[in-house]
Amino acid sequence: MSLAQAELEPHAANPTDLPLAARWRIFAYLAALIAILGLGDPNEGLLNLPVSFLLKNKLQLQAHEMANFRLVSALPLYFAAVFGFVRDSWHPFGMRDRGFMILFSLIGCVLDLIFAFTPVSTFSLLAAILTLTTAFLFVSSAQNGLSSTIGQQHVMSGRVSAVWSIFGMVPVVTTFVLGGKFSDLLEGSDPELAARVMFLAGAAMTGLVLIYALWRPAVVYDNVHHEDPDVHRPRADLIRLAKHWPIYPALAIWLLWNFNPGASTPLQYHLQNQLHGSDGDWGVWNAIYWGSYIPTFILYGLLCRRVALKKLLLWSTVFAVPQFAPLLFVHSVSGAMIAAVSIGLMGGMANAAYLDLLIRSCPPGLQGTVLMMSTALYYVATRFGDVWGTSLYENYGGFEICVVMTIVVYAAILPILWLIPKDLTATADGEVAAAKTSSDKTALSMTFRKS
Repeated sequence: MSLAQAELEPHAANPTDLPLAARWRIFAYLAALIAILGLGDPNEGLLNLPVSFLLKNKLQLQAHEMANFRLVSALPLYFAAVFGFVRDSWHPFGMRDRGFMILFSLIGCVLDLIFAFTPVSTFSLLAAILTLTTAFLFVSSAQNGLSSTIGQQHVMSGRVSAVWSIFGMVPVVTTFVLGGKFSDLLEGSDPELAARVMFLAGAAMTGLVLIYALWRPAVVYDNVHHEDPDVHRPRADLIRLAKHWPIYPALAIWLLWNFNPGASTPLQYHLQNQLHGSDGDWGVWNAIYWGSYIPTFILYGLLCRRVALKKLLLWSTVFAVPQFAPLLFVHSVSGAMIAAVSIGLMGGMANAAYLDLLIRSCPPGLQGTVLMMSTALYYVATRFGDVWGTSLYENYGGFEICVVMTIVVYAAILPILWLIPKDLTATADGEVAAAKTSSDKTALSMTFRKS
């Protein structure tokens, strides 16, 4: 490898453990950013539940039609890695991550206002979700890249994962509660009015993202050490990414974890059609389920400083495999609400551990690409899993078979744990020397391969 080539190669910044006060201020900034983005997300935020109820109750979509709508509306999400690669290669206004958040939150706000005054139909709702998602993915790639870079460079991937998981869950819980109640409130209203209120709320949230992005706290952005070279070589970056083995088991685990054939459309129709729940009940069930993740996210944030990631991955996976089994034993809405608590508690540690692993597995300078690849896999898994689960639900024995297949898929994660490079998971969060040794070994092996 020539000297000129070496100068173009990105290098991982030496891991440093920041002072406690600086860490907490960074966590607070990321927490607020993640929560705001969660509310503005066209697929998981304020628009999610009202759109599904508008399609189900007002436009009379059947279960398989709803699943197909979700499958098609997620089309940009299947290519989320492209947005992450753009984030790693382009810096709007010379402002890097803030530039993406400012530019594309402004575009998203304008789109929300346009669709607020567009006649409502299945086609218009599909067009809205597709275009809003495209704009949002640029904003999301900036937050993903920023969070994972900070976690890597300051050996706090576990704590960043915990903060990310906790405050990513807050808007999910909020939107399910508000979305269900909002749908019940507007049940007898004109769909045009419901859509207008829905998109105006979306415009308010994307406007809030824009305002937040204008703020530049030095404790956050001055502690991000840029690892990308001055001259970008997309082909070389893609080759480097393809040769980086640690991402493969991490992404495979993430794919299986999110391939849940019973958690979306089949569960919604089972709760409402078989257990006779209302729109509000579906919203409350999801709020309880996702909210029950939070205590175990907090527990993960405490344990990750004391226990190596390898052990956390193994035991959290064992605990999560039968996560949805309690639903096999409930026959009422109240029983489903109680089961939602245990289901959430069983999955929280695994979710945080898998995100921690993803952050650790990123190659230098390509954090946005890898984390957005995980976003793409999340939506590929959830949408295609939903379509498959809906087919099982309608044609092969109802909701119970969906639960059984979910358990089988989760069990397939266990053998993949043994494919993860040992030095990647051998340390607990904050172990600077061990983390640096692992980083140096990875960089050295990459250099030999390229030479």
